[in-house]
Amino acid sequence: MTSNAEPGPVSGKGSVGVSGPTRSLWLGLLGLSSAVAGGALVLTGVVAALLNGWTGVVSSSLGGLLVVVFFAISLLIGHFVGRNNPSGAVGLFVATYFVKVIGFAVVLFAVGAPGWLHGRWFVIGAVVAVVTWQAAEIYGFSKARLQIFNDPEPDGDANGNGGKR
Repeated sequence: MTSNAEPGPVSGKGSVGVSGPTRSLWLGLLGLSSAVAGGALVLTGVVAALLNGWTGVVSSSLGGLLVVVFFAISLLIGHFVGRNNPSGAVGLFVATYFVKVIGFAVVLFAVGAPGWLHGRWFVIGAVVAVVTWQAAEIYGFSKARLQIFNDPEPDGDANGNGGKR
């Protein structure tokens, strides 16, 4: 917006458009982050294939997939719980975070690493997935339009006479 004293288009009294509510913030973030992390894991797999063959590809893919599942659970909880109880979603995020960390740790220690798993590529795939997933989430959140304040109540009645008869 400019003033009439500055060069540029003259400010008018036109209305500002309304974007409306975001249909599904969490599912949108899930799709965006999954696509970005998946693309990065494909590129990581190409490099792994060139350097260590199929064991590198599978190892980096499994490391990245573990991260994607870890983060996807949180976004799905946000989608299903957040729309009905937004303030309760934060507490559920924290609770499921601890359950996920303990659950994944138990599974990893109980199952152990198979002999064919290439540890370095597993970690590289996980790190690539974390970095790209978080970058995509930050980008997605920065583009989200969230209503912070309630819309003002109209001053008059539907006839526009200020509620007077």
